[in-house]
Amino acid sequence: MINAPPTDDHVIVEAQVRDYGFSPAQQVEIWRRWREGQSFSLIGRALGAPMQHARRFLYQSGGVSLTPHTRSERHLSGSEREEISCGIAAGEAAGQLAKRLGRSPSTVSREIARNGGRDRYRAASADAIAYERGLRPKQARLAQRPALRALVEAKLALCWSPEQIAGWLRRQFPGDATIQISHEAIYLSLYDPRRRQAIDHSLTQRLRSARPMRRPKIARRPTGRGIIRGMVCITDRPAEVEDRKVPGHWEGDLVMWAPGPRPSPRSSSAPAATRPSLRCRTASRLSR
Repeated sequence: MINAPPTDDHVIVEAQVRDYGFSPAQQVEIWRRWREGQSFSLIGRALGAPMQHARRFLYQSGGVSLTPHTRSERHLSGSEREEISCGIAAGEAAGQLAKRLGRSPSTVSREIARNGGRDRYRAASADAIAYERGLRPKQARLAQRPALRALVEAKLALCWSPEQIAGWLRRQFPGDATIQISHEAIYLSLYDPRRRQAIDHSLTQRLRSARPMRRPKIARRPTGRGIIRGMVCITDRPAEVEDRKVPGHWEGDLVMWAPGPRPSPRSSSAPAATRPSLRCRTASRLSR
């Protein structure tokens, strides 16, 4: 279970994570292989587990790693705050405390100022507040701003991508920071189970991939599919083609004709000089 801070509208919720028989070490290994772009079958074989178990384990989190909250070594620890409290009682200056703790004087000064000053500083309460302040995720931006949420949902329903939505908002409302959001925040609101109540989760079906879970970036790299090998750019044609006066040059197009439920390919060829058109139906778009 990943705990999240409670909110009034319950936008951030606790995410129940099943282990599906995987040990903590195996779960870490699953996420590592997932971030490398490995398939469910490869992950399952590497761990000696059914592919379906690996898929369900990742599916429950929407492809977003739900890491437990840990305190960074860069932040003040509880024992350091006790030292600060004792130093304040002894009348030590912030600079002296910082030198003894091996911290920057500004770090100690900010710590004292944000927790009531020298007269009201208490180590236990300061440590508890710092822990709550560092909890993630924070309340989703779309949950805080209903007008922004309505705009985002409307554009997603029109099959706009989060990148398009974020760019459109910047152009339409350049001076209004309350109607701005990054595309990454939209993706997290759609896929992160701790944020899903911030937006209509069914709108993932309106994305171009229509996937119920997010794929790692390395798995979305180009694979070469749909790329013509040895393709010659149209700008590299000889200049004599432009005026269409020299016989022998042909122009061709492939059109996907869709009079019914399934489109069928049609090829069109025409001599550049005389322009009579020849059209035929091909077996597939890959036909030569």
